[in-house]
Amino acid sequence: MKKRIHINQHNIRANHKNGNKDLPVITVKTYKDNTKSNHVHIQGPCTVVYSPDKPLPCGAKVWIETEYPVYHDSQGSIIY
Repeated sequence: MKKRIHINQHNIRANHKNGNKDLPVITVKTYKDNTKSNHVHIQGPCTVVYSPDKPLPCGAKVWIETEYPVYHDSQGSIIY
């Protein structure tokens, strides 16, 4: 299953503006789910994509794509 990983700039700005560090800034998307985290590990090859003319539906113009497992948080929980 293809995973797309991107950074949520709105959460970065909100964390900085409000002094709040609780909003997760990394999103891992598949065709069926979105998972948010502050730390991810990709267990295999991946590709960084820059597509300014055809962004993702969320507006992201740069993201990482992989077919390999993606883990999140310090506990090493698998996302997909």
